[in-house]
Amino acid sequence: MRPMDKILKGFNGKFLRVNLAEGKISVDEPDLSFYRHYIGGRGFIGALLLKEMKKGADPLGPCNLLIFATGPITGTRVPGSSRNSVGAKSPLTGGFGEAEAGGFFGAELKRSGFDAILVEGTS
Repeated sequence: MRPMDKILKGFNGKFLRVNLAEGKISVDEPDLSFYRHYIGGRGFIGALLLKEMKKGADPLGPCNLLIFATGPITGTRVPGSSRNSVGAKSPLTGGFGEAEAGGFFGAELKRSGFDAILVEGTS
């Protein structure tokens, strides 16, 4: 059991990173402070875009990230918990672009053992 497992409920503690350019998949394990500061969904997307994208990156270029993220209640029996967020740098505004989607994807992502999927590069 990892040290954060006793404290962190509602999350798996792992992000799946898919690099299309290199054809590689890896797993990131953010620390507990990341989860406490950004909570989930939009928070994860905003923080990851600010942290990982270079200033002035082209929204339609290979440096943009496409991020699918869940929140702490995604996949539970709480009404409205079937939501997940999808975000990237917006080609329209050049800023933060995010949308929410319902259905089974968020719950299935959470059940797969990940809190987010980061897609980077181009194939």
